[in-house]
Amino acid sequence: MTAIVGRKVGMSQIFDDKGNIVSVTVVEAGPCVVTNVRTPERDGYAAIQVGFESIAERKVNKPLKGVFAKAKTAPRKVLREFRTSGENFTVGQEIKVDTFGGGDVVDVTGTTKGKGFSGAMKRHNFKGQRDTHGVSLMHRAVGSLGISSVARVWPGKRMPGRYGGERVTVRGLKVMRVDAERNLLMLKGAIPGPRGSLIVIRKQQAKKAR
Repeated sequence: MTAIVGRKVGMSQIFDDKGNIVSVTVVEAGPCVVTNVRTPERDGYAAIQVGFESIAERKVNKPLKGVFAKAKTAPRKVLREFRTSGENFTVGQEIKVDTFGGGDVVDVTGTTKGKGFSGAMKRHNFKGQRDTHGVSLMHRAVGSLGISSVARVWPGKRMPGRYGGERVTVRGLKVMRVDAERNLLMLKGAIPGPRGSLIVIRKQQAKKAR
C-alpha cells in the first residue's frame, strides 16, 4: 500500500524524455505522519491513519489531542485512513513523496468543482432543441418528462439540479516527476478539484498508465 494526502497546486507543462510537451498537474503531497495503526486483532481490519498539514493545538479537540500525544507528533489538520495488506508501519513514521517514482501509475481521488444549480444541457450534456424558424420556444428546456398517466416524475430522471462537488477518482495517471525537496508530484493530465483542494493519491500495482 502506497498512498499519500496532498493539495492540488495547479497545472503546468514539462518536457518528457523524448522532448515532447506534456501537460501535468502539480500536487504538493505530504509529508504525512502515521498517527495510528489498525490491527485485525484489535480493530477487525488492517489499516493506518495518517495526518497531513500542521494545525494549532488550540484548534484540536480533546480526543484528537490524545491521538497526537500518543503518536508523539504535532497536531494535524487532515486525517485519512488507508487499508494495508501485510506492510509494517509504526506510529510516528513519515510518508513522503519519495515513496513514489517517475513512471509509477496512480489513482487520484478528489472533489470536483461545484457548479451550483445547473440546467440539463450543462449538467447532462443534452443537445438541446431547434433554434431556427421559431419551431421551438423551449430551446434549452428539458422537454417531456414521461407519460402523463403516471402523473409523477420517475426517480433518477435527468433534470436540472446541483452539479459538481462530487467525490471522483481518476485512475491510471502516470507520475512524470518527483521533487522530494519541495514535496511535489507531477502527474500527467488533469485531476478533479480546484486549486488548493485536498486529494488522495494511491499507487497502483503493475498497471499501465494512460
